[in-house]
Amino acid sequence: MKCRKCDERAVIRIRAHNLALCREDFLDFVLDRVQKAIRTYRLLQKGERVLVALSGGKDSLAAFDILQRLGYQVEAFHIELGIDGFSEASLEKVKAFVRERGATLHLLRVEDELGMGVVEAARRLRRPPCSLCGMIKRYLMNRFAYERGFSAVVTGHNLDDEGATLLGNLLRWQTGYLSRQAPLLPSSHPRLIKKVKPLVLLSEREVLAYCLLRPISYLPDRCPYAKGATSIPQKEALNLLELHSPGTKLRFYQGFLQVRESIPQEEGELRECEVCGFLTVREKCQFCTLKERLNATEGRRR
Repeated sequence: MKCRKCDERAVIRIRAHNLALCREDFLDFVLDRVQKAIRTYRLLQKGERVLVALSGGKDSLAAFDILQRLGYQVEAFHIELGIDGFSEASLEKVKAFVRERGATLHLLRVEDELGMGVVEAARRLRRPPCSLCGMIKRYLMNRFAYERGFSAVVTGHNLDDEGATLLGNLLRWQTGYLSRQAPLLPSSHPRLIKKVKPLVLLSEREVLAYCLLRPISYLPDRCPYAKGATSIPQKEALNLLELHSPGTKLRFYQGFLQVRESIPQEEGELRECEVCGFLTVREKCQFCTLKERLNATEGRRR
């Protein structure tokens, strides 16, 4: 199989685009797809200070690497969650990756914020760790970016992630979530930093191939608490459709973005949290409420 661009030996076939590409042309293809997403959805401008959230997995590391190669001013951010074994391995991968690129790494530990890690906090409140993890990460990323003067927070969500989320929201007709799902969540308040997903036009397979060919050493293990996540069967369903009709994922997601603006907004009016000052729809934000509840459990333990 020859490369469609240069007739060299192809290393990957991309059925959704009817392309077979050699290593160099595939790496260029990935950069072009990210650049297209940035232009199409007006995600970033050159000169912005961009904070990239790194988990140690392939997607976030690829996002940082691609943006750095494209000339964006990126710095790395990692949250140590307090998941025994997994958090240590994630941090090790992030540190090695950042060191290789001579980049700046900012590190926050959930234990420093809450007095305990995510797993212990979930145990005390008798909740699944995943139900706390996303909220904690969103709050800490936004707060840190605001306090340090970043204009954007980048996450590594790829086409498969966004497609699975979209499918789940459609199956449950969660119009509030649908109205907020987009490659760009703009800043509507000085304390709300814009959120950017530059990998949305790349499939999980394409991101994986990029990491293998670049090469980028990433943590292949999934979080031990992700077992049973609803996104897994949704991704499997989309993969089956993609197998029979290449390009389905991309058409599904891009078609949604074309009609997204017509979906009514259901989010309540944002106000500043009476404790920390960051935005919420309640008097106190979820993060400050969580801290109060954990402090109450600590008092009962005494």
